[in-house]
Amino acid sequence: MKVIGLAGWSGAGKTTLLGRVIPHLLGQGLLVSVIKHAHHDFDVDVPGKDSWRHREAGATEVLVSSGKRWALMHELRGSPEPRLPELLAKLSRVDLVVVEGFKSEPHRKIEVHRAANGKAVLFPGDPGIVGIATDTPVETTLPTVHLDDIPAIAAMMQRSAISIDDVLAISAGES
Repeated sequence: MKVIGLAGWSGAGKTTLLGRVIPHLLGQGLLVSVIKHAHHDFDVDVPGKDSWRHREAGATEVLVSSGKRWALMHELRGSPEPRLPELLAKLSRVDLVVVEGFKSEPHRKIEVHRAANGKAVLFPGDPGIVGIATDTPVETTLPTVHLDDIPAIAAMMQRSAISIDDVLAISAGES
Protein backbone atom coordinates (compact mmCIF):
# COMPACT_ATOMS: atom_id res chain seq x y z
CA MET A 1 0.00 0.00 0.00
CA LYS A 2 1.43 3.36 -1.06
CA VAL A 3 0.60 6.80 0.30
CA ILE A 4 0.71 10.29 -1.23
CA GLY A 5 -0.76 13.51 0.06
CA LEU A 6 -2.42 16.53 -1.48
CA ALA A 7 -1.81 19.71 0.48
CA GLY A 8 -2.77 23.30 -0.09
CA TRP A 9 -4.67 26.20 1.34
CA SER A 10 -8.44 26.04 1.65
CA GLY A 11 -9.99 26.97 -1.69
CA ALA A 12 -7.04 25.70 -3.75
CA GLY A 13 -9.17 22.93 -5.25
CA LYS A 14 -7.81 19.81 -3.55
CA THR A 15 -11.19 18.08 -3.33
CA THR A 16 -12.16 19.01 -6.89
CA LEU A 17 -8.81 17.80 -8.19
CA LEU A 18 -9.10 14.53 -6.29
CA GLY A 19 -12.59 14.04 -7.73
CA ARG A 20 -11.01 14.19 -11.19
CA VAL A 21 -7.89 12.13 -10.45
CA ILE A 22 -9.59 9.18 -8.70
CA PRO A 23 -11.53 8.04 -11.82
CA HIS A 24 -8.30 8.26 -13.83
CA LEU A 25 -6.46 6.05 -11.31
CA LEU A 26 -9.38 3.62 -11.21
CA GLY A 27 -9.21 3.44 -15.01
CA GLN A 28 -5.63 2.22 -14.62
CA GLY A 29 -6.92 -0.63 -12.46
CA LEU A 30 -5.81 0.81 -9.10
CA LEU A 31 -7.76 0.57 -5.86
CA VAL A 32 -7.76 4.01 -4.22
CA SER A 33 -8.79 5.18 -0.75
CA VAL A 34 -8.78 8.69 0.71
CA ILE A 35 -8.13 10.07 4.18
CA LYS A 36 -9.46 13.63 4.46
CA HIS A 37 -8.57 15.99 7.27
CA ALA A 38 -11.27 18.40 8.41
CA HIS A 39 -10.32 21.54 10.32
CA HIS A 40 -13.78 22.05 11.70
CA ASP A 41 -16.54 20.23 13.46
CA PHE A 42 -18.18 17.94 10.94
CA ASP A 43 -20.87 15.32 10.92
CA VAL A 44 -21.69 12.54 8.49
CA ASP A 45 -24.73 11.62 10.57
CA VAL A 46 -28.14 13.17 10.12
CA PRO A 47 -29.46 14.65 13.36
CA GLY A 48 -32.37 12.60 14.66
CA LYS A 49 -31.34 9.34 12.92
CA ASP A 50 -30.54 6.31 15.08
CA SER A 51 -26.76 6.45 14.63
CA TRP A 52 -26.72 10.15 15.50
CA ARG A 53 -28.84 9.47 18.59
CA HIS A 54 -26.49 6.69 19.74
CA ARG A 55 -23.46 8.95 19.30
CA GLU A 56 -25.18 11.85 21.03
CA ALA A 57 -26.05 9.51 23.90
CA GLY A 58 -22.33 8.98 24.48
CA ALA A 59 -21.30 5.92 22.48
CA THR A 60 -17.58 5.96 21.70
CA GLU A 61 -18.10 4.24 18.35
CA VAL A 62 -21.14 3.75 16.15
CA LEU A 63 -20.89 1.44 13.17
CA VAL A 64 -23.68 1.65 10.59
CA SER A 65 -23.97 -1.12 8.03
CA SER A 66 -26.18 -1.82 5.04
CA GLY A 67 -26.07 -3.94 1.92
CA LYS A 68 -24.23 -1.10 0.12
CA ARG A 69 -21.72 0.30 2.63
CA TRP A 70 -20.64 0.58 6.21
CA ALA A 71 -19.29 3.53 8.15
CA LEU A 72 -17.61 3.75 11.51
CA MET A 73 -17.89 6.92 13.55
CA HIS A 74 -15.49 7.26 16.48
CA GLU A 75 -15.94 10.08 18.96
CA LEU A 76 -12.73 11.36 20.55
CA ARG A 77 -14.55 12.67 23.62
CA GLY A 78 -11.61 14.86 24.61
CA SER A 79 -8.82 12.51 23.50
CA PRO A 80 -6.20 13.97 21.15
CA GLU A 81 -6.76 13.83 17.42
CA PRO A 82 -5.10 10.74 15.94
CA ARG A 83 -2.04 11.28 13.80
CA LEU A 84 -1.90 10.07 10.22
CA PRO A 85 -0.15 6.72 10.99
CA GLU A 86 -2.98 5.69 13.33
CA LEU A 87 -5.56 6.52 10.69
CA LEU A 88 -3.67 4.70 7.93
CA ALA A 89 -3.68 1.56 10.09
CA LYS A 90 -7.49 1.59 10.11
CA LEU A 91 -7.82 1.37 6.30
CA SER A 92 -8.32 -1.74 4.21
CA ARG A 93 -5.43 -2.56 1.87
CA VAL A 94 -5.52 -0.71 -1.46
CA ASP A 95 -2.96 0.26 -4.07
CA LEU A 96 -2.90 3.97 -3.25
CA VAL A 97 -4.08 6.05 -0.31
CA VAL A 98 -4.43 9.77 -1.04
CA VAL A 99 -4.26 11.95 2.05
CA GLU A 100 -6.07 15.25 1.60
CA GLY A 101 -4.90 17.82 4.09
CA PHE A 102 -2.75 16.93 7.11
CA LYS A 103 -0.36 19.71 6.06
CA SER A 104 1.63 19.42 9.30
CA GLU A 105 2.31 15.68 8.93
CA PRO A 106 5.71 14.77 7.41
CA HIS A 107 4.48 12.41 4.65
CA ARG A 108 5.15 13.13 0.96
CA LYS A 109 2.70 15.60 -0.57
CA ILE A 110 1.88 17.28 -3.84
CA GLU A 111 0.94 20.89 -3.32
CA VAL A 112 -2.24 22.11 -4.99
CA HIS A 113 -1.82 25.82 -5.69
CA ARG A 114 -4.32 28.09 -7.41
CA ALA A 115 -3.34 31.68 -8.29
CA ALA A 116 -6.87 33.04 -7.68
CA ASN A 117 -6.63 31.88 -4.08
CA GLY A 118 -4.12 34.68 -3.42
CA LYS A 119 -2.06 32.57 -0.99
CA ALA A 120 1.67 31.93 -0.94
CA VAL A 121 2.97 28.49 -1.92
CA LEU A 122 3.62 26.03 0.91
CA PHE A 123 6.60 24.16 -0.57
CA PRO A 124 9.48 26.30 0.64
CA GLY A 125 8.51 25.59 4.25
CA ASP A 126 7.50 21.93 3.88
CA PRO A 127 10.21 19.41 2.94
CA GLY A 128 7.46 16.79 2.41
CA ILE A 129 6.23 18.57 -0.73
CA VAL A 130 7.66 16.73 -3.74
CA GLY A 131 5.69 18.33 -6.58
CA ILE A 132 3.20 21.05 -7.42
CA ALA A 133 -0.09 21.01 -9.32
CA THR A 134 -0.90 24.61 -10.22
CA ASP A 135 -2.56 26.91 -12.72
CA THR A 136 0.25 29.45 -12.68
CA PRO A 137 4.02 29.40 -13.22
CA VAL A 138 5.91 28.71 -9.99
CA GLU A 139 9.64 29.24 -9.62
CA THR A 140 10.96 25.95 -8.27
CA THR A 141 13.08 22.93 -9.11
CA LEU A 142 10.23 20.65 -8.00
CA PRO A 143 8.22 18.86 -10.69
CA THR A 144 5.25 21.02 -11.69
CA VAL A 145 2.12 20.12 -13.65
CA HIS A 146 -0.95 22.09 -14.65
CA LEU A 147 -4.09 21.56 -12.57
CA ASP A 148 -6.01 20.48 -15.67
CA ASP A 149 -3.47 17.81 -16.70
CA ILE A 150 -5.07 14.90 -14.86
CA PRO A 151 -2.90 12.15 -16.42
CA ALA A 152 0.27 14.06 -15.44
CA ILE A 153 -1.00 14.66 -11.90
CA ALA A 154 -1.94 10.97 -11.54
CA ALA A 155 1.52 9.97 -12.79
CA MET A 156 3.19 12.40 -10.36
CA MET A 157 1.13 10.97 -7.51
CA GLN A 158 2.12 7.40 -8.40
CA ARG A 159 5.82 8.28 -8.82
CA SER A 160 5.92 10.20 -5.55
CA ALA A 161 3.92 7.81 -3.39
CA ILE A 162 5.82 5.86 -0.74
CA SER A 163 4.98 2.70 1.14
CA ILE A 164 2.92 2.88 4.30
CA ASP A 165 5.95 1.49 6.17
CA ASP A 166 8.03 4.46 4.98
CA VAL A 167 5.29 6.86 6.11
CA LEU A 168 5.30 5.20 9.54
CA ALA A 169 9.10 5.47 9.73
CA ILE A 170 9.06 9.15 8.72
CA SER A 171 6.34 9.89 11.28
CA ALA A 172 8.20 8.01 14.02
CA GLY A 173 11.23 10.20 13.36
CA GLU A 174 9.05 13.29 13.79
CA SER A 175 7.51 12.23 17.10
